[in-house]
Amino acid sequence: MLYPPMADLLKKINSRYMLVNVIAKRSRDIAEDALNKNEPLDGKPVSIAVNQLAEGDFIARTSAKF
Repeated sequence: MLYPPMADLLKKINSRYMLVNVIAKRSRDIAEDALNKNEPLDGKPVSIAVNQLAEGDFIARTSAKF
């Protein structure tokens, strides 16, 4: 079972496409920060990013440009 549930994540970001992009960007930032600080990660960057979003540890700033 996926934790946190997709439905809970979509309450924070209402577009699956945007959710994937936000999580991917945050994951890259987490990996880069760990590499720059030469610190090991406790888990996979994607898992860390998903959990941070679910817990409200970061706020996704999204803006659509059409």
